[in-house]
Amino acid sequence: MDAQLSASFLQLVSIMDELREKCPWDKKQTIQSLRQLTIEEIYELADSITAQDWEGIKEELGDLLLHIVFYAKIGTEEGRFTLNDVIKGISEKLIARHPHVYNNLEVKDEEEVKYNWEKLKLKEGKKSVLEGVPKLLPSIIKSMRLQEKAMQVGFEWNNKEEVWQKVDEETNELKEAVISNDKLRMEEEFGDLLFSLVNYARFLQIDADNALERTNKKFIERFTKMEEVALRTGKNLNEMTLNEMDAIWDSIKRQQE
Repeated sequence: MDAQLSASFLQLVSIMDELREKCPWDKKQTIQSLRQLTIEEIYELADSITAQDWEGIKEELGDLLLHIVFYAKIGTEEGRFTLNDVIKGISEKLIARHPHVYNNLEVKDEEEVKYNWEKLKLKEGKKSVLEGVPKLLPSIIKSMRLQEKAMQVGFEWNNKEEVWQKVDEETNELKEAVISNDKLRMEEEFGDLLFSLVNYARFLQIDADNALERTNKKFIERFTKMEEVALRTGKNLNEMTLNEMDAIWDSIKRQQE
C-alpha cells in the first residue's frame, strides 16, 4: 500500500471518529439503523454497474467503504471487534482459500479454483455447500448463487442443450398447470421455469438479473417516451386504445433499433 493510499484511508477513519463524536445523526446510528441504508447503497452500486457508469461506481464504492468503517466503529464501541480485526480476518481468509497462490497447490483453471474454494469452506465447518447464500438475496440472484454452488460439487448439466430441454419441460408443465387453473401449482411451475431460465443464462455466461434489469430500464424508457408522444397529440394514455398505444410503442422501438 503506497503512502497516499494509507493516508487517505486513515483520513476516512479519522473523519468517522469525529462524526461519531460530534454529529448528532452519526452519533445516533446503530447497526440496525444502518442496515437498510447499506442495502440501498448496494443497489445504487448495482445500478451504476448496469449502466457502466464508472464515475457512479467510484462514488458508490466510497459510500460502501464508509459503511464498512461505520460498522467497524460501532463494533469497536460495543467491544465486539475492531476495524483491524475486520481487515485481518478477510486477509487470513483470502490466504487460506487461495492455496494455489500462497501455497504449492496447482490448479488448471478458474473452475477448479471455485471447486477448491467450496471444499475449503466445508473443511472450515460448513455443513452444506449452499451455506452462505443470504436468505434475503433477491430471488433471481439467489437462484444464480445456489446453482453456482451446487455446480462446485458436480451437480450440473453437461451442456446448454440439456438445460434448454429442461426449460421446454418446465414450460409444458406450466401450460398444464394453467389449463388446470390451479393457482398454487401455476406459481410452483412458474418458479421452476424461472429457475431453469436462470440456469440457461449461466450456460450462456450472462447475468440473468442484469439482463432483466436492462429490460426493466428499456421498458421504462420506452413507456415514458410513449407518454410524451401521447401528450403531444393532446391525449393521456388512458384515453387511447391499445392499438394506438401499440403503434406509438412500435415507432419508438424502431427508432431505437
